[in-house]
Amino acid sequence: MRPEVKVIPYKVEQVVQMTNEVPTGIQQIQAPALWGKSKGKGMKIAILDTGCDTTHPDLQERIIGGYNFTDDDNSNPDIYTDYNGHGTHVAGTIAAVENANGVVGAAPESSLLIVKVLNGQGSGQYDWIANGINYAIEQNVDIISMSLGGPDDVQALHDAVKRAVDNQILVVCAAGNEGDGRDTTEELGYPAAYNEVISVGSVNFTRRSSEFSNSNREVDLAAPGENILSTYLNGQYARLSGTSMAAPHVTGGLALIKAIAVQEFDRQLTEPELYAQLIKRTVPLGFSPKLEGNGLLYLTAPEKLAEAIQSTVTEMLSV
Repeated sequence: MRPEVKVIPYKVEQVVQMTNEVPTGIQQIQAPALWGKSKGKGMKIAILDTGCDTTHPDLQERIIGGYNFTDDDNSNPDIYTDYNGHGTHVAGTIAAVENANGVVGAAPESSLLIVKVLNGQGSGQYDWIANGINYAIEQNVDIISMSLGGPDDVQALHDAVKRAVDNQILVVCAAGNEGDGRDTTEELGYPAAYNEVISVGSVNFTRRSSEFSNSNREVDLAAPGENILSTYLNGQYARLSGTSMAAPHVTGGLALIKAIAVQEFDRQLTEPELYAQLIKRTVPLGFSPKLEGNGLLYLTAPEKLAEAIQSTVTEMLSV
């Protein structure tokens, strides 16, 4: 039997026909506060997932192309339709447009490359994933987002990840949902467990670590992953829970960080430099690093810290 990678298990909390809001998760990571500087324009993001509802009104403007590596649609490479819902939900959290209707993603002007590596059942082969990563590299993307995982450390997958990072591409992965709520046990899934990727754990809206979130030494940071509202199949919307929902918050956040960094530094930053910029924008929550890594993604953390320091200095001078 060939080992398989699967969409990381997730829970559909609710499906809704219509909505009009900036989702709570997008607000919690402070994405709207950065939109005055950038909304991710010029950033190309490859979503390796179950495909996408390319006709969804909140997504169709953002999709620039794609490729199907799965056995769906007789393996036609030009059909990357989502028959599962997972990939469409991830896409919305990253880049749903601001159109006075539906939802808004973290980087609503970024471009999406839909790389279908999981079929309608949410399953895929390791070579599909590796081929998808290599395709994304060839397409010169800025970020690769993967809310998927499997139990096996496969060399071809690891090699593809390392090749992406060597090409200065940020690789974001969901940590996995095999957690038991304890940091004393370690749950590993791949590719999230590779040191080269940015592994994302989940927290709820009260900033408590999600019980299902994997704990291990490779978790880099956490983001909202429970009751996340985003785009869904057939032009609908849904609230889903899982680390699969946390990872795209970081992907979208990174699109903003990279776009702003290009403006501020007047050059392209390397992958390690961008990782450092990301970690600067986290706040510790008090949980084990095996659960939260460096803390919760909080995109305005440097500004808030500067304000606090300035306030303290002002108070001291006024004494």
